[in-house]
Amino acid sequence: MGLILLFMLGIGNFAAHQAVVQSRHPLLGQVPFFFHLLGGRFSLIVEFLMLLGAMLMVSQGSWGWALFYGAYTAVNVVAAWLILSRRV
Repeated sequence: MGLILLFMLGIGNFAAHQAVVQSRHPLLGQVPFFFHLLGGRFSLIVEFLMLLGAMLMVSQGSWGWALFYGAYTAVNVVAAWLILSRRV
């Protein structure tokens, strides 16, 4: 059940991340250079590795990682909402 929940949170993270990248918000011009590597896909690779790591840890019984990834997702969704609604 935990893996399914993490997978769903991961889908939300990827969707929020991609929406921010495609928004062409002026704030994206201020991020470090490695954000722009591989046409902006480097950050998606990092996002995938975080999801994979959390899923591997949860599959081994470490539920703290599920809580961490849930909090991480909540922060990402709030940040994406702030950026997409032009409040930042």
